[in-house]
Amino acid sequence: MKSGPVGHRETGTRDQAMPARRRPAYHGGMAVDLFAGIPVNDYAAALAWYEQLLGCPPTFVASDTEAVWELAEHRSVAIEQRPEHAGHALHTIFVDDLDTLVAGITDRGLEPTKRETYANGVRKVTYHDPEGNEIGFGGAPL
Repeated sequence: MKSGPVGHRETGTRDQAMPARRRPAYHGGMAVDLFAGIPVNDYAAALAWYEQLLGCPPTFVASDTEAVWELAEHRSVAIEQRPEHAGHALHTIFVDDLDTLVAGITDRGLEPTKRETYANGVRKVTYHDPEGNEIGFGGAPL
């Protein structure tokens, strides 16, 4: 089964998977966009790996050394060639259907490096890119 791009759900915490309408607004209700960067050493290899992980090419290529995937409106992840910082990213993306997402990623040839279930039932599946950056996907309790 081929899976499309990563679905999304507003970010939750490890302690509570909270519906979007009950989450606190940051900065007094001011609109907030999230742009999560992932520094890489080998841009071409990272581009191919993240296309495989996310199930699609980037939404746009910002430069010869930066590519961006918009996961949902105002929420993006980007890889950027920054060798001095490569391998230090740590991101978790909370999704509506973790099992379907992981099955799609597996179908595209990637296996998670770690699976966890927290005491409250929230689940997390973690992947590491070839440079050591950690990308986790979280899901609500079953």
